Amino acid sequence: MQHHPQKKIKLDTGAYSREVRKTLIVVLVLNWFVALAKLIVGYMIRSASMVADGYHSFADGTSNIVGLFGMRIASAPKDKDHPYGHKKYETFTSVMIALLLFVLCFYILHDSLEKFRTKEAPEVNLFSFGVLFVTLAINISVMLYEYRKGKRIGSDVLVSDSFHTRADIFTSLSVIFAFIGIKLGFPILDSIAALVIVVFIGIAAVNIIRESSSTLCDSMAIDPREIEKEVLRVEGVEKCHRIRTRGRSDDIYVDLHVLMEDATPLVKAHDVSSRIEKTVKESFQGVTDVVVHIEPLSSEGDSDD
Repeated sequence: MQHHPQKKIKLDTGAYSREVRKTLIVVLVLNWFVALAKLIVGYMIRSASMVADGYHSFADGTSNIVGLFGMRIASAPKDKDHPYGHKKYETFTSVMIALLLFVLCFYILHDSLEKFRTKEAPEVNLFSFGVLFVTLAINISVMLYEYRKGKRIGSDVLVSDSFHTRADIFTSLSVIFAFIGIKLGFPILDSIAALVIVVFIGIAAVNIIRESSSTLCDSMAIDPREIEKEVLRVEGVEKCHRIRTRGRSDDIYVDLHVLMEDATPLVKAHDVSSRIEKTVKESFQGVTDVVVHIEPLSSEGDSDD
């Protein structure tokens, strides 16, 4: 997968961690408030869909706790055993969030099928509608706040967790439509809405897994052709090849080979290498390390691209 880095705020490790932790704590409080409201009312009116929606919101809060734990590890500085730092622990935490979603899917599926079997109809009232609309408004605010903050500071955890909250918005909408159907005389819609929630949660989990695995499996982070264009503008570079990139969008590692004239003095080659590193970091947001391999132009035919 290719990433096209966007404009983000450059924060040092400490400031970045504080921003993510502060955001997760705010979202945690709001998610658990929403979850408790849905669960209490859902059990009161015996609605499978509203209870499922409540557990979904509760899982949102649980994922925030997982995110906070992951951030504590990810913010640790580079050390002897981790020369590239610990930032991938944050991406790994995103995978843990996805696994929580899959577990939730199985629970809701089981509960929905049980409601189908018993044909139990919920007691929908005006109060339950009011709770759903209020919690929906909170969910929308939380999702926008977390997603924008995540994109702004380049946090995988915040962005992936906002996908989770976005799924919660759709599930709440499905519950509202189910309640309308129940009032019109179709109580089976309660169980059907619960199954719809399973689908939305599953989709969110798959999206998180796909995005996180791209980073964990070292997929290409930047199009090599774009890097080649910038490197060839550096004076002294004859050709550029074997360009490789990997890492998170806010922590990209680049290594490449450049060919220079055979008679280039070592001091000049070192200067060109330094300028290449500076050019790549300035041209592509999120690049934190560039390794340049200098080769004589006469060796071009000795290696494969």
